[in-house]
Amino acid sequence: MQSEQHDTHWSKTSRLMIVMMALWVFFGYIVHAFVVPLNSIKFFGFPLGFYMAAQGSLIAFVVMLFWFAKAQDRIDRESGVAEDD
Repeated sequence: MQSEQHDTHWSKTSRLMIVMMALWVFFGYIVHAFVVPLNSIKFFGFPLGFYMAAQGSLIAFVVMLFWFAKAQDRIDRESGVAEDD
């Protein structure tokens, strides 16, 4: 039973890490590769490509950190390996 629980925990954690890495690549590289086409879209009066390079990606990374911490805590609690508060 312990091994099965460990495998389930690791499987969920691995999926979460893959999703987070994919989002990191998207906001860190993919969005910036398309800055020129994105500049035709306005966001708060600024070209979207400029906004994503200056602020948008940083905001996305901070949101991702909080989401990751909450999701990992939920996975840990479901598996019975959460740290006590």
